[in-house]
Amino acid sequence: MALTNRTGAVSRYGTAAGTGALAALVLVAVAGSPAYTGWAGNHTDPNSAAGWYLRLLAWPAWRIHDGDQGGGVFAADLRAILLVILAAALLYVLPASQVARVPGGFSQFFSGWAAFVLAGGLAGLLAVLLGPGPSMLGALQAAGEGASYGFLSGWVIGVASLGGRA
Repeated sequence: MALTNRTGAVSRYGTAAGTGALAALVLVAVAGSPAYTGWAGNHTDPNSAAGWYLRLLAWPAWRIHDGDQGGGVFAADLRAILLVILAAALLYVLPASQVARVPGGFSQFFSGWAAFVLAGGLAGLLAVLLGPGPSMLGALQAAGEGASYGFLSGWVIGVASLGGRA
């Protein structure tokens, strides 16, 4: 019996990187929205674990108008834009199931999670460096905040990456 690789077969599942990128877009679009960030800021207790976590989810906040933010709408939204782009790029660059010693769900989960941690840190760093008034201290602090955000919310991306084709 010959073993064949049917590359022309259509799978009913998306790629792990594609579903992870879609989850990252949805997470940033929903939790970074002005409605959610306003709700989290007004209706959660920052001194409780749940309140702190719900506020953390709003880290990649984006805005519809620039208000008094210097640099306009693009500068205010740079962190959210970079987070989605970098997450998608890193999900495609980190092919866990192809290089992992133990292929399968664990490698897909941790690859998606790790990609989001790296994307969060890089998005924070680059948003400060490319935005108005760049400073190295601000960039390093934002990278730490972004990596924390990615570590504590990246499990969502890891779960979304499960079960997809490599």
